[in-house]
Amino acid sequence: MTPILPIPTKYALRAGGAEGETRLTAFDNALLAAGSGNVNLLKISSILPPRCEYVPDLAIPPGALVPTAYGAVVSDVPGELLAAAVAVGISPDSFGVIMEFAGRCSREEAEAAVAEMVKESFAARGLELKETKIRSAEHRVVKIGCAFACVSLWY
Repeated sequence: MTPILPIPTKYALRAGGAEGETRLTAFDNALLAAGSGNVNLLKISSILPPRCEYVPDLAIPPGALVPTAYGAVVSDVPGELLAAAVAVGISPDSFGVIMEFAGRCSREEAEAAVAEMVKESFAARGLELKETKIRSAEHRVVKIGCAFACVSLWY
């Protein structure tokens, strides 16, 4: 059966944190810091297509509709520590799994959370976990801040 939509063949992990004058501009500035600010994010769940190639510096045209799994947290509490992380679990002969997390915590806590979720999701599927890639951002709020992390899929 031919899929109606094309299946992505490339992916990148991105993360950033930033301040803004409003909650929305803090989020937008975190997207810019992560390198995802000039595309339209289409939120997806958690499956990486089989044989998808990791391209760390993946170039995506401005305005593109980009399938993206992401976690983001925004706060207006000065001094609060925010973190967001994504992880991709890779199977040697199957599809992969993407997990995302964002919260009021450290980068290390966010990374540990997504790493554990990848292990659990692979165990639930009976898949062998060959490799895990993680990307995260941490941000200390000045006025209104955001931490953002994503996995962007592309063609």
